[in-house]
Amino acid sequence: MSLHHHYARHPPCELPAIAHPTVTLANGSIPSVLFMTKSTWVRLPLLLVIMVAVSVVANLVVSALDGSAVGGLVAGVSMAVLAVVAYRWAVRWLERPTASEVALPPRGLGSGVLTGCGLFAVTIGVIALAGGYRVTGWGSFGGAVALLGLMASVAVTEELLFRAILFRFAEQWVGTWGALAISSVLFGLPHLVNPGATLFGALAIAVEAGGMLGAAYAATRTLWLPIGLHLGWNFAQAGIFGATVSGADTDTVGLLRAVSSGPSLISGGGFGPEASVFALLACAVPTVVLLRLARRRGRLLPPARRRPAGPAGPAAPAGPAGPAAPAGPAAPAGPAGPAGPAGPAGLAAPADPAAGSTGVAGR
Repeated sequence: MSLHHHYARHPPCELPAIAHPTVTLANGSIPSVLFMTKSTWVRLPLLLVIMVAVSVVANLVVSALDGSAVGGLVAGVSMAVLAVVAYRWAVRWLERPTASEVALPPRGLGSGVLTGCGLFAVTIGVIALAGGYRVTGWGSFGGAVALLGLMASVAVTEELLFRAILFRFAEQWVGTWGALAISSVLFGLPHLVNPGATLFGALAIAVEAGGMLGAAYAATRTLWLPIGLHLGWNFAQAGIFGATVSGADTDTVGLLRAVSSGPSLISGGGFGPEASVFALLACAVPTVVLLRLARRRGRLLPPARRRPAGPAGPAAPAGPAGPAAPAGPAAPAGPAGPAGPAGPAGLAAPADPAAGSTGVAGR
């Protein structure tokens, strides 16, 4: 076969489609293990570098306007939008045509924000009843607005890093359960550098936030619900109830001024309410609900070693093609047509009358 004939039948532009098969889930496709073993060690670091750079820039811009109500809100929302745009571009450049996990419109964002706010309100209410939280007065409405912008930027950049990248890639190797564990631990570790950080606080936030937000992503296969939950929880914590967020130190005051007291297991201590056992219990409920929803929707991915081979899927449609082949043998009925020409051979019989005529002549 000549090279020209070879490329006429197998154009080079078709090769990427063959080299990168996908494993299809209920809501779309995720790169297969075959694809990842050839490209993950390049794509994953590049994605992380891009999004970490965006996160650093967003943090610097928002921090520069800390305390300014309008400026903080505009800067925070702008940096959140920039982060999503950067992620969509990076995914298109490195992985696939569209980033379905941040597809528009942002379904689940609003309900996530309301749920996150309500979940923290219940948590802080129980802590207050236990004597670990007390309101001392009104804070600042402008401060609450600025904190809304800050928390929008934090929620988006952290979810892009820990769920859209780390969770998603880890899931390809170790499945959903393994990805939950890995992304949760990695989510908790950076909080150890905060001024009021404690080991228990980092572990608590890894379990309660890492588990709940990872489960939200697994159940929906979109990032908007985790972003909404993250934003609602953080904003309610700092912007409304004036509590410390993950041991972070900020001079901006929310709507209320409050103090924490009592045992750290109740109040959370210097780390904030997230280190309270009540926060762990409160977040455990939606985590379980979301994981059960993910299971019911068939969105819990097994580890790669227990995953069916990707090509096995298309092989099923090939099965019906097999029965079509037996229909081919029916075609031999066609050769019966040539038996028709045997009919004309019968016409050769009139030659016998010639012999018959001889008999007549004899008569």
